[in-house]
Amino acid sequence: MNLLREIIVFLFGVALFVNAALFVPQIYALYKTKDAKGVSFITFFGFSVLQLITICYGLIKQDYLMAGGYVLSWVLCIAISVMILLYRRKA
Repeated sequence: MNLLREIIVFLFGVALFVNAALFVPQIYALYKTKDAKGVSFITFFGFSVLQLITICYGLIKQDYLMAGGYVLSWVLCIAISVMILLYRRKA
């Protein structure tokens, strides 16, 4: 039972970092095209708020793996949100 718990904790940690990595292609596409057409600011800003709440929860629960994984996702979502605003303003 303890081994199963450790495997699940490990997979959870990996999943958090994969979650963050999945935002990288969106940043690359925005940077390459310099166009935010078809990208939802509300969605990425909403993700940012939810991730910030999850970071706070992880810190309260002293689950630093969760907090760290969501910090990466949060930073990337903020970057995408800023890029959307900048590119839409230029257009």
